[in-house]
Amino acid sequence: MATLIETSDVKILIDPAADLAPKRFGLPPHELEYAALENSWKNIVRAAMSADVVIITHYHYDHHSPEKFVNEIYRNKIVLVKDPTRKINESQRERARIFLEKIKNIAKRIEIADGKILIFGDTVIWISEPVVHGIDNKLGFVLQVYIEDSNKSFLFSSDVQGYVKKEQFDFVMKMMPDIIFVDGPPTYLSEAIFSRKYLVQCAENLKFILDEINPKLMILDHHLPRDLDFKKRLSEIFSYANVKTAAEFLGKPNNLLEAQRRELWKKS
Repeated sequence: MATLIETSDVKILIDPAADLAPKRFGLPPHELEYAALENSWKNIVRAAMSADVVIITHYHYDHHSPEKFVNEIYRNKIVLVKDPTRKINESQRERARIFLEKIKNIAKRIEIADGKILIFGDTVIWISEPVVHGIDNKLGFVLQVYIEDSNKSFLFSSDVQGYVKKEQFDFVMKMMPDIIFVDGPPTYLSEAIFSRKYLVQCAENLKFILDEINPKLMILDHHLPRDLDFKKRLSEIFSYANVKTAAEFLGKPNNLLEAQRRELWKKS
């Protein structure tokens, strides 16, 4: 979900990291996935070169990294981070400690972002209070990020998994953004983990957002295209002309490597 936002005043890089699922269908990543990962990191480093502000919404390794290109991404940046001590599970607490130790002497400054409003000229960055990562707090909490200047507004959902919970949903309805980047429900997970009732709730909330806010664009991605049938799962949502995947927004074909891992290994 690494995203660069350029406003009239400031360039903001959100969650500058990428990672691969260590196991899918009982298989490790294919060489094509490693090639795609390397290309993603190149794009992230390139984006970081121009960024003034870096935001970390939580401490999963596909949203931050304490190892990869730390100097290139964080040196002389204003770094806004999820609170490492409040509303955080134990694994992320430890990851946050390691990460913040790595960047403390290279960042321009580090600020706790939870619930903050920051202003850069005509640009406002409004960070939500922590909301649950998906359907419960087993995976911890994340921050949503709203950015606006005099021209447009943008909302980054982080890992809400498609707006299942009220506090996740309420923030986007309060902000009424022009552009929304939503991570989408993890339909690739088993029914026992992400049940049909959550998918139905997700679809209802996304439809409500599209109908009530009528954003210029909703990008629906991240967890969702780990499922080859993701467009069938949310067919009503993808029937809206203003809903696209990240690849489609960039004018590229959807490249569902993780979802195709079995087939890729069969061809190897």
